[in-house]
Amino acid sequence: MRRRVALRLVSSLVVIWAVLTITFLVHHALPSDPARAMAGPQARPSEVDRIRKQLKLDRPLPVQYVEYFKRLSRGDLGRSFQFRKPVTAILADRLPRTALLALFAVFVQVGIGAAIGTLAALRRGRALDRGAVALTLVGVSAPTFLTGVLLQYWFAYRWRILPYDGYGNTFAERALSMVMPVITLGMFGAAYYARFVRDEMIVVLSQDFVRSARARGLPRWRVVLVHGFRNALMPLTTVMALDLGALMGGAVVTEKVFRWPGMGSLTVDAVLARDGPVVMGVVLVASLSVVAANLLADIAYGLLDPRLRDGSRRL
Repeated sequence: MRRRVALRLVSSLVVIWAVLTITFLVHHALPSDPARAMAGPQARPSEVDRIRKQLKLDRPLPVQYVEYFKRLSRGDLGRSFQFRKPVTAILADRLPRTALLALFAVFVQVGIGAAIGTLAALRRGRALDRGAVALTLVGVSAPTFLTGVLLQYWFAYRWRILPYDGYGNTFAERALSMVMPVITLGMFGAAYYARFVRDEMIVVLSQDFVRSARARGLPRWRVVLVHGFRNALMPLTTVMALDLGALMGGAVVTEKVFRWPGMGSLTVDAVLARDGPVVMGVVLVASLSVVAANLLADIAYGLLDPRLRDGSRRL
């Protein structure tokens, strides 16, 4: 177990290095000049050159590449061209907001989706199953921006029970502002998880060990939850880890629709402003989030399947 996690950690570090390298090269290949953007369209060439030297953008690309990873090893992500402040401070301000949104969204997705999927599997071929399949098809097909706009229209504009967008200033305002973004992300994810859990539970419930458990006279709830759903959690854990890592990187569309000041909206603003340090910082956070989520999934595998703890099974 420990050896597999250690190998996964090493391979993940290699992946992070590759992602950062590709992002660095792509950003510098774009036909844009951050110094000109900071100085403004009316700035003199001497002022643009001064800013370029100040930002060390006049150095050769290999030198900038080495300097970037040197700063990264010291925990220095540079300064934002757009906000004129350290990138670490910007990420420290935005990341908790996205983390809060992501955790509640995953909780809604898994809770509702797993319940619907399990009930549909138990009623396979019946009206409940057909209704659940149709509902999940609509949920998966509906774009998140459309769901968000419809929620804004009904809950904020027509009924006026929730704030239209923003983050709020007090705890109560922030809690209310988080409801619609969480529902938007949760509806899409719950529909996907419902279909996924339904298919997995149908396969698991047809296995021999489940039939043996039923033959021994075990209660139905125990057969479904302990013997069925626990085995369906193995593939579900992988999907949950990937979703959580992606959400931590920033739910771009949802955050922009609701003007939620998190990593997603920061990503869009940084790309439009050609703010290289912020873009690199966001990519780093997203990569680390995916790596951490997958490591947690590996640990969860060991807890769900004892064969992984004693090394009798390898992934």
